Amino acid sequence: MRKHNIFDIPWKTFQALPLEEKSAYLAHRDGTIYHTLFAQQFDEALLERLALLANAIRAIAKTRAGTAFLQSQVCHKRAMLYFSQPSSRTFLSFISACQILGMKTAEVRDTSISSEFKGESKEDSIRTFSSYFDLIIMRTPEKGLAEQMAWTLSNSDRPIPIINAGSGPDQHPTQALLDIYTLLRSFERRGGLRDRTVVFCGDLLRGRTVRSLSYLLTNFSNIRQIFVAPEPLQIAPDVLEILDKKGVSYACSNNLQAVIPEADAVYMTRIQDEWDKSKGESARIDTSHFKFGLNELALLSPRAIIMHPLPRRDEISTEVDGDPRAMYWRQMRNGMWIRTALIAMVFGCEHAILDYHRANF
Repeated sequence: MRKHNIFDIPWKTFQALPLEEKSAYLAHRDGTIYHTLFAQQFDEALLERLALLANAIRAIAKTRAGTAFLQSQVCHKRAMLYFSQPSSRTFLSFISACQILGMKTAEVRDTSISSEFKGESKEDSIRTFSSYFDLIIMRTPEKGLAEQMAWTLSNSDRPIPIINAGSGPDQHPTQALLDIYTLLRSFERRGGLRDRTVVFCGDLLRGRTVRSLSYLLTNFSNIRQIFVAPEPLQIAPDVLEILDKKGVSYACSNNLQAVIPEADAVYMTRIQDEWDKSKGESARIDTSHFKFGLNELALLSPRAIIMHPLPRRDEISTEVDGDPRAMYWRQMRNGMWIRTALIAMVFGCEHAILDYHRANF
């Protein structure tokens, strides 16, 4: 594996670059993904390629012969899932993606039983993992850790790719990928993902999935974004600055029912109280008007969809689950396929998989 362009840039210099400028340093020479750290690495063309690859993989996986083919792709590779922040869906989704491609996996999910308990730094732990594995998928409460480790490993004698599976309150790029993939599949027979209105509702200030998806949506033409939240949890100014810079239409509101009729997609989120600075901070905020139930469902267009990155609490009523517009369970399964496509692209399997699909389907 070649050393990446990051090798020529000091960490402080790389860290100070705008996210869009960092993207070129995180890719293979052909422009495909190597490290996956933030949403700014993806443009419309790359998102469409990943969706096409995911569609091919899910079709191939329906047959025994196709499953065997997929499992031969990276059966010589090993992945470490380093999840120092709790997760079930993202963790199992990545495990499943690795298994689809035949990749062997190992995990650290409780750092109290690792050498970190003895005082080892996370940096040394990750350098250790790179000695044994060909890919590190990491989820961490520490902002910027995945990015720093990508730079560190790219400067080491064994550079391997890192996939950010959630980095502090910062970004969650693969959740945004599965969200975009869900939107693309939902609207592919209805004019595609353009000229749409997406409503975000809930804890938008601390929701890293919202931050990442909001940016990815800027790759598609005429996507209006509406942010609905109680004032203390409204979307951060830096997200709005990006939308202003890109000329994206948006609005901020505190009235969910008023904006539902114009929505093509409603993206609900839970209250992120794990980031509270003081105990009970979120509980003091009135969130009673930021929930989706049967009354809200009645206001929603028959052709719109409801999304949620999960887990949920009570922000979407279980009475909504049986409605065909409730997309969050399919959204979760879509995550397995798009993460499989991402890993396949990282290891250069894209063309072999598409060729197999064309020859057999």
